[in-house]
Amino acid sequence: MKIVVIQGPNLNMLGHRDPRFYGNVKLEQIHKNLEDLAKQNKFEVEFFQSNFEGEIVDKIQECIGECDGILINPAAYSHTSIAIADAIAMAQMPVVEVHLSNIFSRDEFRKKSYTGEVSTGVIAGFGPFGYHIGLLSLMQIITEVTLAKQNVAK
Repeated sequence: MKIVVIQGPNLNMLGHRDPRFYGNVKLEQIHKNLEDLAKQNKFEVEFFQSNFEGEIVDKIQECIGECDGILINPAAYSHTSIAIADAIAMAQMPVVEVHLSNIFSRDEFRKKSYTGEVSTGVIAGFGPFGYHIGLLSLMQIITEVTLAKQNVAK
């Protein structure tokens, strides 16, 4: 089973951004930790990062029929992108949104997540560990969906 991890704008700069909100862990380390966790659970994981909204929409569309779920941190696009929200809704697969910081304790404009409203779930405020929680959640959801489909087919 395959999960695609999609990272939005400026996440390639982790380790250089404001550590009060984003910590000191680099994106490469987060991906390494996710890859290890996925392998332990017999999942394949693919990583994608873009600073461009259209590329993120394209990647979500490419996932349709090609993977079992998406773990996404749309970053600032969470609060602005109807296009990414529409792509997530159209994908019709489990999608877990992750944010390093607690978006609900920050600026007023960050408290609304268009993408979160169409995601299966949202995890925010746990720093890099939020990705771990998100991947575990997504693997559990995918496993349950797969088992349900197998039971229906019997």
